[in-house]
Amino acid sequence: MDVAAPSLAPHAAVGAGRKLRAADPCAFVIFGAAGDLTKRLLLPALYNLAAGKLLPENFAVIGVARSAIADDEFRRQMADALRQFATDDVAAGTLDDLIGRCHYVPGDFDDPATYDRLKTRLGEAARNSGTRDNGLFYLATPPNLFAPVACHLGAAGLAGEPDGSWRRLIVEKPFGFDLESACALNRELRRCFAENQIFRIDHYLGKETVQNIMVLRFANGMFEPIWNREHIDHVQITVAETVSVENRGKLYDRTGALRDMVPNHLFQLLALTAMEPPSRFDAGAVRSEKLKAIEAIHPLGAADIAADVVRAQYAAGRVKGKAVPAYRQAPGVAGDSVTETYVAMRLLIDNWRWAGVPFYLRTGKALAARKTEIAVKFRSAPLALFRDMPVESLAQNLLVLRIQPDEGAALHFNAKIPGPDVRIENVRMNFKYADYFDAAPSTGYETLIYDCMIGDQMLFQRAVDIEAGWRVVDPVLAAWGKADGRDLCSYPAGGDGPAQAQDLLARGNRQWRAIA
Repeated sequence: MDVAAPSLAPHAAVGAGRKLRAADPCAFVIFGAAGDLTKRLLLPALYNLAAGKLLPENFAVIGVARSAIADDEFRRQMADALRQFATDDVAAGTLDDLIGRCHYVPGDFDDPATYDRLKTRLGEAARNSGTRDNGLFYLATPPNLFAPVACHLGAAGLAGEPDGSWRRLIVEKPFGFDLESACALNRELRRCFAENQIFRIDHYLGKETVQNIMVLRFANGMFEPIWNREHIDHVQITVAETVSVENRGKLYDRTGALRDMVPNHLFQLLALTAMEPPSRFDAGAVRSEKLKAIEAIHPLGAADIAADVVRAQYAAGRVKGKAVPAYRQAPGVAGDSVTETYVAMRLLIDNWRWAGVPFYLRTGKALAARKTEIAVKFRSAPLALFRDMPVESLAQNLLVLRIQPDEGAALHFNAKIPGPDVRIENVRMNFKYADYFDAAPSTGYETLIYDCMIGDQMLFQRAVDIEAGWRVVDPVLAAWGKADGRDLCSYPAGGDGPAQAQDLLARGNRQWRAIA
């Protein structure tokens, strides 16, 4: 099958019917510029945007960190990082141009003098680079610094938008530790920045297949008519990782799989799968429909949590042939820790489209394979015509959307094996992005950063969206606190998860798709 092969680019051109353009002139300020996020993801993403001619001609990068170094040393560090972590070959001219736009402001994030120096440097950038006083403030910092940095920016007069300029705040997850802390964080951020200035970034939403969920559903007449309880048996959403906690045990032990993955990544995938068609393709309409889907999740009572939520912790095992010690043996993890590294749950959505259709979610560390996918299981066809054939020989009708690592989609169905008798074989129609589109390698942040620069908030969460997700999981956290680990299961590293998670589906005569 032939198909045109354009370069993939940020989604903004799709819905708005406009051509992609270079982003608005601005200064891109990174708090935590010395960290891994900047070196591994943000800088390579900026380079890819520059290579795609999507950065503005008038553009500056200003790093803020504690080390007392000069601009030249900062530029050297950024150039070294880019050569190491770029997603593709680095062109010397593009690299030199981007690195030449980098500047540095040293200082402690709690010191008002740091923000005075930043304000001065932003003024210089506006005069020298023509950035028009537009500023993006990216908080690549620990979560406990989100609110203090935002408030310092406000106190320094850097949150205001004088003379038609704009200022935007980009916040990485986690967005709170529970519902109470998420609400408190939102209040603090909105003390200094308006809601439309705040971009809460979830890198999963920068992945092509995630954005393609809406296109697949709403731009194809074959799917939406059957996207409902009459035709769909259940939905499985899987985010599996092979990595263990390694040397991040101290931080992870305070978080766990539920807080880390479910109210953000998994609920965003659920919302895109379950949402109603928006009235138009813009940020307000799309985010409102996603919010409705999250708010329609049936509240989990004590009995629901006991029956439909599984938490587990990995024991010693082998992942891809490599020995992995038990979670409790990881550096920084308490020897009696009850922090979960795996969670699975069964959710119901209380609306007309999805009544009675279970959504099964699972995520975990130290599993058999790295895989993020959404599997939509369609109801079985009546089998009277094939009554003489073993039912187990018939394939499940599935639409599988692969988010990572092999981005694409597959449709599983039954077909006749050639020959004089009627024999049925499971077959699969498989679409891979790499086969059909000439897509340059990316970090997943390119679309998100570009959208921040042009002010498109479609792929970003509002305060109300964040709080809706926490309202679903807060009762689970409370129930686990009371259980004090008595409900914690175990699974060997390198497997598919605990047997109790398999039981979750077996009660409905269903089974998880294999992870490996």
